[in-house]
Amino acid sequence: MKRPDSPDLFGTAAERERRKSAPLAERMRPASLDEFVGQRHLLGPGRMLREMVESGDLHSLLLWGPPGTGKTTLAHLLAGAARAEFVAFSAVLSGIKELRQLIDEARDRRALHGRGTILFVDEIHRFNKAQQDAFLPHVEDGTIILIGATTENPSFEVIAPLLSRTRVLVLEPLTAEEIGQVLDRALRDPERGLGGARLTLPDDTREFLAARADGDARVALGALEVAASLARQRGEHALQLPLVEEALQQKALRYDKGGEEHYNVISAFIKSMRASDPDAAVYWLMRMLDAGEDPLFIARRMVIFAAEDVGNADPQALQVAVAAKDAFHFVGLPEGRIPLAQATTYLASAPKSNAAYRAMLAAGEAVRAHGALPVPLALRNAPTPLMKGLGYGGGYRYPHDYEGAVVEQDCLPDALAGSRFYAPTDRGAEVAIGARLQRQAAAKHGAARPSGRRAAAPPEPEED
Repeated sequence: MKRPDSPDLFGTAAERERRKSAPLAERMRPASLDEFVGQRHLLGPGRMLREMVESGDLHSLLLWGPPGTGKTTLAHLLAGAARAEFVAFSAVLSGIKELRQLIDEARDRRALHGRGTILFVDEIHRFNKAQQDAFLPHVEDGTIILIGATTENPSFEVIAPLLSRTRVLVLEPLTAEEIGQVLDRALRDPERGLGGARLTLPDDTREFLAARADGDARVALGALEVAASLARQRGEHALQLPLVEEALQQKALRYDKGGEEHYNVISAFIKSMRASDPDAAVYWLMRMLDAGEDPLFIARRMVIFAAEDVGNADPQALQVAVAAKDAFHFVGLPEGRIPLAQATTYLASAPKSNAAYRAMLAAGEAVRAHGALPVPLALRNAPTPLMKGLGYGGGYRYPHDYEGAVVEQDCLPDALAGSRFYAPTDRGAEVAIGARLQRQAAAKHGAARPSGRRAAAPPEPEED
């Protein structure tokens, strides 16, 4: 158990001396809300956590979020704002006996000094049910203010009685821009950071490091510190990309998310799936993911591809693409790459048809060419006697009243009667769709499929 003498982050002289030799991520831990980066949904003006810090009126909380997003720092800031004793409790090193001792000390502190106690429990999901139960009465009677931090969903890992006595706040991964702000501050700060070394971080290196940190400020600062150490050993002041690659043990792929290479690689990805080449498609997928591309951008393009290029040749393809997007949302990185790879190989291997897409283009051309043609009277709804008197709904044939639920009835405006926009291919499920449409046409007209008047040829689909 760790019980600092002061809730101040930099407390005593001994604490300040300890921090000088601490890792950069620890030294750069924000000492105030002004230094805190990220979590604007919790710390913006008028938001709950900011009001707690500014007022010092605290409540027991569960902070749920990925590593390196500020859970421990927020607990420190809350303790400092409330002028409360900050006590860290370890699931690995401490048990019920140590908790009882802590509670006794918290009672004495309140009785003798009028000072509250914040009990910070990192990775609270690692505590068993009995340990979590032991917190309940002391949270309820106000002896302690509990701040639990977890990377796991509290709904599954924290007992219901404790959940009901705390507020769950969700922390989000830091954006690349926010990670960049953290790096900039560490490079400027001469006391806690690397400002005394007068290092520079070129834009391409900064962008690479911010992307590879995956929203974790601790990872970014750790890599920056290693790169700075390598630069010092080599007598260099510019933290060039090779130095940071060496620090991260990861190579930067040539990929500019805002430039030509972004469009080149996503084009290669889509064209590989269109060419039914799952090997190439999954290669380009991993190129994008390893270079830091937004996985949801990739998932959106896969959903579009499923409807545009696979279409009704395999109607399940759209479900697979949407499921992959939802699965990624649910599990995140790195495991979220797996459903994306599954969907990529499925879409690349599926039969292809852009007939539905071409039907959309052809119908759109007809709309633009003919304008807002009137709806045939038979298809109009007639909710009032006046509308019935005007012929709305007159002559409408309800298909379910006819054999096979097929009836001859014009559903297009008169100017487009007989037009065909959708022409199924002879690939995949569209073989059956085409045969079914032929049977229905024969049943409607009592003969083989009519020639009908075709709509103007649709424009060619645009290339990606």
